[in-house]
Amino acid sequence: MSGSNSSAPDRPDSLDEPLGLTVHSLPTPREAAEADGQRTKRGRLKMLLVLLICAAPVIASYFTYYVIRPEGRRNYGTLIEPQRPVPDVTGVSLDGRPVPLPSLQGQWVLVSVAGGGCDAACEKHLYLQRQLREGLGKDKDRVDWAWFVSDDAPVRETLQPALSQATVVRVPQARLAQWLLPAPGARLEDHLYVIDPLGHFMMRFPAGDDLQHIAKVRKDLERLMRGSAGWDKAGR
Repeated sequence: MSGSNSSAPDRPDSLDEPLGLTVHSLPTPREAAEADGQRTKRGRLKMLLVLLICAAPVIASYFTYYVIRPEGRRNYGTLIEPQRPVPDVTGVSLDGRPVPLPSLQGQWVLVSVAGGGCDAACEKHLYLQRQLREGLGKDKDRVDWAWFVSDDAPVRETLQPALSQATVVRVPQARLAQWLLPAPGARLEDHLYVIDPLGHFMMRFPAGDDLQHIAKVRKDLERLMRGSAGWDKAGR
């Protein structure tokens, strides 16, 4: 009788080994807090880097205008250092609409300040603002002109046609004095002020309406337009 060899089926050796489990320990609260702190720090550094990249053209233009170029040292207007950012203040238009001052950002703005009665000096400033803007030619669309009315006095109807292209906003005198800075011994009403597209008060012009004064103011504005041509465009 022929015999046959029988045996249990072969099994892979791996089936005879126990399963291996890898256990990962959870981070301690201190380690988790440190990791969160590092992520926060990296996020802040990235944000600062983005802000610096955005501000670089503005910084470069100011540096070029006021430091590298010799004529920058002979500017007629007074450069304000440090520059004063636009305050979070809401004024009121002549028709009663709220106008947040930060909404003026995005354009160069030539500013005058006077009460609603608008005396002869006020009228001269409004005229100069309009003429200086028109005198910039192709760059005039990069500049707005604004009259900050510093009291509650009504504005004469006869002035309305001349203000059709102006931004007219009532802002309390005390709030304007916290932002705009007249020369020592002068009043807010004595100057024309320049606000850059970032909302910074950065220059003021002395009082005056003679031809030589107007020519010097226009020359400073033209330099500002040239210096910012690489990053500033018309419109907000």
